[in-house]
Amino acid sequence: MTKSIVSFANLLLAALVVGTIFGIWLGYNPADLSSRAYLEQQQHAIRALNVTMPVLGAVTILLTLTSALLARSNRRLLALLLGAALFFLAAGIVTRFLNQPINAMVIAWSVDAPPENWIELRDEWWRWHVVRTGFGIVGLGLLIAANLVKGGRGPRA
Repeated sequence: MTKSIVSFANLLLAALVVGTIFGIWLGYNPADLSSRAYLEQQQHAIRALNVTMPVLGAVTILLTLTSALLARSNRRLLALLLGAALFFLAAGIVTRFLNQPINAMVIAWSVDAPPENWIELRDEWWRWHVVRTGFGIVGLGLLIAANLVKGGRGPRA
């Protein structure tokens, strides 16, 4: 029963985290926005997501590692879950060390007077967002594959 609860929570939380990241990639490319529109959008997103999403991401990594620990007797399943955890961790590292430092600058900018290099920083943030989106999608794919593994009982093995 514990394994089923952990697997369910893991899948649900991973889907919510990666879905949020994917939704930002899908609908919020800032390339064509004016500085005012970009800053208003980005500052709102930072206020709304900058604390909650990293916490949810960390819990997702912990749940994935817990799932791996619970599945350690099934080598194929263990490999898929450890792979998922590594990709989720990579997305978290990109967030913490590449996106969030830019967020810390952007949140302090005035919409009426952005710095001269705002486009460079906007584009750098976007590049790293695309990278973490890829890591998250691969991690979620591996997690889903782990839950579909045949020849055992999936993550409950």
